[in-house]
Amino acid sequence: MEVVTAEFLTSAADPAGWPAEGPPEIAFAGRSNVGKSSTINALCARRGLALVSGTPGKTRLLNFFRVVPHGGPELRFVDLPGYGYAKVGKAERAAFQALVEPYVSQRATLAGVVALCDPRREPGEEEHDLLEWLEAAGRPAVVVATKVDKLARHERKLTLERLRASLGVRRPPVPLSATTREGLDQLWARLLTLAAAVSGAGEGA
Repeated sequence: MEVVTAEFLTSAADPAGWPAEGPPEIAFAGRSNVGKSSTINALCARRGLALVSGTPGKTRLLNFFRVVPHGGPELRFVDLPGYGYAKVGKAERAAFQALVEPYVSQRATLAGVVALCDPRREPGEEEHDLLEWLEAAGRPAVVVATKVDKLARHERKLTLERLRASLGVRRPPVPLSATTREGLDQLWARLLTLAAAVSGAGEGA
């Protein structure tokens, strides 16, 4: 998928900082080292669009990006704070929750959430809680297995099926590599279906 425009819009620490509702929004969630920023950059073919931090858990804000794919609708990507490996205290973890929950529960233009997982490790409580929470909130989730280039070819099918079964999701995770660009077209297709659904032009992902 060719992207015509991809640009940073704003960062927000609370709902007052959210941009006005407009195009469908796709949020990206996952552990702090799972590759959220790298995935956004790869989807947009813009290396420095979303900053990749060398310190897991550094992102403390919701970061909004304007994205216009060629021949497709204008979208917004939203990079959510990471969880899991962040070296922060309980108070900061509670602040993360207070930041993300209102957005996911209240944002009318949120089309869905990309839940990123590292297939090389067993999903933890955080991944299960995230998917259960999204289901309870009525938000569609697209599970993505990142860094699949680090898996041997003969391992992939079994690993992805094990991940699907462990998370209890119906559809297999989208295998993705920001390095080799494997899976980007498949993920783009899912995202555009989500965007069409929230716009009233489709049936969901």
